[in-house]
Amino acid sequence: MSKIIIHQDKVQNPEEVRKICPFDAIDYTNGSLSINAACKMCKICVKNGPEGAFEFIEDKVEEIDKDKWKGIAVYVDHLEGEIHPVTYELIGKAKELAAKINHPVYCLFMGKDIKEKANELLHYGVDEVFVYEADELEYFRVEPYTAVFEDFINNQMPSIVLVGGTTIGRSLAPRTAARFRTGLTADCTILDVQENTDLDQIRPAFGGNIMAHIFTPNHRPQFATVRYKIFSAPERTDEMTGKITSCDIDKDKLASNIAVLDVKKKEKEVSIEDAEVIVVAGRAIKKEDDLKMIHELAGLLNAHVATTRPLIEAGWADPRKQIGLSGRTVKPKLIITCGVSGSVQFVAGMNNSDCIVAINTDESASIFNVAHYGIIGDIYEVIPKLINSIKSQELCVDELIAAAKN
Repeated sequence: MSKIIIHQDKVQNPEEVRKICPFDAIDYTNGSLSINAACKMCKICVKNGPEGAFEFIEDKVEEIDKDKWKGIAVYVDHLEGEIHPVTYELIGKAKELAAKINHPVYCLFMGKDIKEKANELLHYGVDEVFVYEADELEYFRVEPYTAVFEDFINNQMPSIVLVGGTTIGRSLAPRTAARFRTGLTADCTILDVQENTDLDQIRPAFGGNIMAHIFTPNHRPQFATVRYKIFSAPERTDEMTGKITSCDIDKDKLASNIAVLDVKKKEKEVSIEDAEVIVVAGRAIKKEDDLKMIHELAGLLNAHVATTRPLIEAGWADPRKQIGLSGRTVKPKLIITCGVSGSVQFVAGMNNSDCIVAINTDESASIFNVAHYGIIGDIYEVIPKLINSIKSQELCVDELIAAAKN
């Protein structure tokens, strides 16, 4: 672990030296200086302190043999064998990364009676699907699922592991990463790989105000989770490539302190993540009753209504309808934003949409930086005109949506 040591004999005026640190991390007690827990390792004291007084010592990191780790693995997220679409999106990204470093693409599929479902993955160009089947894996329980994940990594030693940012993925990935004392970057929006197989992981940080570039050059495997609708799924082919490998694991490793007594299925609802057309209500909505015009426009377009965070906080909409870093990520064919300024947090949740139409009175609003079409105007004037144009068939809905899809 890195540390800063102080050579007391080279400090002439300790009270003045203490003021060098902007984090108040230097203490002066009993006639000597010391570094406290507030230290951020910024090394300002080393640069600006008395010459030779502060010394930064970095522990030598033992390098790993990266050649021993080969392959990009995708965890197959599923419910009773029905594969979550985020899995296919990760396969598409894995194939893209693998092509750059000449690595195979693996899938890890665990559950009960799932081998037949595993055949579907071979239509997407993976090299090998590793299937773990056991009664103990019928329902997700973190201990046995982590044990299987650990067994797979120990046997195959993949360099990169991609997991969907679902409820299960967010529980399973960090626990597995901890077993290998390796890093995990959550909710990545951009992934790339270097020639030496180091994974470039980019994600929003500090509320979306900056994009953090994270990499773990001295640890393997490299774990990353990705939200649904961030990447594009590859086209399904008629022919099957790759192979399926059945794997065994010691039953003792599948023990769990959790007992599944009953499973109550949640009523299925259509999420905004799966919508092809979305109309978004923003901060410009003055009162809750004004959402009626947003819903009317959405109804004419056969679209879903979504909102930004201010409307959620006002209690005017369901939190499940929020788009952004603290909400859902969407990738529709067409999205119309109504009075949305375009904060970084919001844009990160929808900038991969095929066609973005923005309505805003402020011509310098950030939303216009990502919009394909912009309308500068008051939503209380523009939206009624759009509604009337659609009703009078001056604006053909089918043509509008078809144009967006193309």
